[in-house]
Amino acid sequence: MILSMFRLVFVLLGFSIGHAFAEKSPNLILLTVDDMSCDSVGVYGSKLEGTSPRMDRLASQSLRFEYAHVTVGNCMPCRNVMFSGLYSHNNKIEGFYQVKDPGWPHMADLIKEAGYYVAIRGKVSHSAPYQPYAWDEDLTNLPDGGKTHLKDIASYGESTVRGIANAKKAGKPFFLSVNVSDPHKPFWSQVRGGKEDPHVPSRIFKPNEVPVPGFLFDDPQVRQELALYYSSVRRADDCVGAVLDALEKSGQAKNTIVVFLSDHGMPLPFAKTQLYHQSTRTPLMIRHPQLVRPGIVDKRHMVSVVDLLPTILEALGIASPKRLDGRSFFPILKGEKQAGRTYVIKEYNENAGRSRDPMRAVQTKKYLYLFNPWSNGERVFATATNGTMTCKRMVELAKTDEKLAARLDLYRHRVPEELYQVDEDPDCLVNLIAHPEHQDELKKLRSTLARWMVKSEDPLIEPFRKREDAAFVEAYVQGLEKESAARRAKKTQGRKGQQEAQEE
Repeated sequence: MILSMFRLVFVLLGFSIGHAFAEKSPNLILLTVDDMSCDSVGVYGSKLEGTSPRMDRLASQSLRFEYAHVTVGNCMPCRNVMFSGLYSHNNKIEGFYQVKDPGWPHMADLIKEAGYYVAIRGKVSHSAPYQPYAWDEDLTNLPDGGKTHLKDIASYGESTVRGIANAKKAGKPFFLSVNVSDPHKPFWSQVRGGKEDPHVPSRIFKPNEVPVPGFLFDDPQVRQELALYYSSVRRADDCVGAVLDALEKSGQAKNTIVVFLSDHGMPLPFAKTQLYHQSTRTPLMIRHPQLVRPGIVDKRHMVSVVDLLPTILEALGIASPKRLDGRSFFPILKGEKQAGRTYVIKEYNENAGRSRDPMRAVQTKKYLYLFNPWSNGERVFATATNGTMTCKRMVELAKTDEKLAARLDLYRHRVPEELYQVDEDPDCLVNLIAHPEHQDELKKLRSTLARWMVKSEDPLIEPFRKREDAAFVEAYVQGLEKESAARRAKKTQGRKGQQEAQEE
């Protein structure tokens, strides 16, 4: 009924949506990669040629967003924002734990109730508030009871073929959530566990050819790790190609919406588990054969992963839940302008280790403001990238290098507030929080964040209002740690699955 009304509205508006779309419900593939920075993709400005030929080709067929962000730089919280349309403090998945009764409808539930066959491949335990979830099928599992290897390129195509075939048997359109494990660590390596790694990318990059991001530092060991990262980006690209090839061979490509993005930035210092520009910017592309003009780049609007659920539901003609923090950007897909898209909000609470290190941020095209109430000059941030070769090298070099010692201090301890002019300093190297020329903009960003915190009922509003009172803020953070631990003990059931227990 809802879908019919949706089509009728398009007809009354004189909007042509194409014979195939009008005759039957469109399919959907939500295709993600894991831990990949936006500028690792060729069309998003990669300085290394050949990282992403299949992603680049998909971009040429899609509407590509220049200013798209996820809300947080770690996996399970980000993906649950994606599937709920709610910020982390409202969807209850603030870290890496499961909630028995989250109180919100999952994207899979909503689409399944509309008559779709829904299946998932990879990131299963991170893509829902509790396990097992009511997907029609977990395509990570093989028919014989085994599991596909998360780094196996061909298996992504095979999973896609199986999902499409099973939807056809059921007589339903399909929604496939296909989640590529690369370039999440462990990166590709020539030898793993004493044996040759059989999951070889179609191109392997060398340390002397890779670019070093401005937020890191040039060093042979850093280059070695980056070479493995970029080779893993290429393997992710291979997996994306396998999925899209399988879709094309199925004959369903012309009636399938493809949404592509990364869940956050690269798993190296100052990117993953942070809210910096490079932590949250994502290569969002949407291919809609019956609606979107291919090759268009949207540089006007800022969109967020919290907007993805209502956008997808509107594209499928399915009613959205009444309670949402995000809003649909479907009008942008139709080539329209949409007001009120001049900033995005970002929120971090904790990582897999369950240490509470809350942060909030607001970002415009020009500025990024961060509030770090956990930062007291002594507490060390529990980031996921401490075990990387790059971090260990930074620790070693900081003993004799004053510049790196300062970067290491910021990495570990941060400061309560940060302000960066990201249009000129995307690597977030110069904190302008006390700079007199930027105080007007700082005041605006603080006001914007405060309004959002009130509207979204963010519990951090009081420490934000009293951010000059260090004792109050510190007491709040300590109380939050104790309260959250007790609350989780009552509401959680188990931990994440062993297959995907590498997110740290």
